[in-house]
Amino acid sequence: MKIELLFFDGCPNHEALLPRLRALLKAGGAEDTPIDLVRVEDSDAADAKRFLGSPTVRIDGEDVEPGANERSDFGLKCRLFATPDGLRGIPADEWVLRALARAQAPSR
Repeated sequence: MKIELLFFDGCPNHEALLPRLRALLKAGGAEDTPIDLVRVEDSDAADAKRFLGSPTVRIDGEDVEPGANERSDFGLKCRLFATPDGLRGIPADEWVLRALARAQAPSR
């Protein structure tokens, strides 16, 4: 399983997310899975990486936010998530846990 946390310098939300993400990995039984920190340097890299903003969490290449794969508003910006608890600077815990469960499910 590959866990990526994409960010850009200047937006602090990835720093707040990192310890929470580690706790969620532990809760999801994936505490030994490393988190790849991916710095997005400029607008060209944002487009190439399909970067929706900082922070972006991907598990096996898939954004944890439902519906994110349909978006195309890539760029260097702080990302806000419309979670069940309102707008937040980090994704909802349940999204991360669902993505982990999908990644750990046996192949069909």
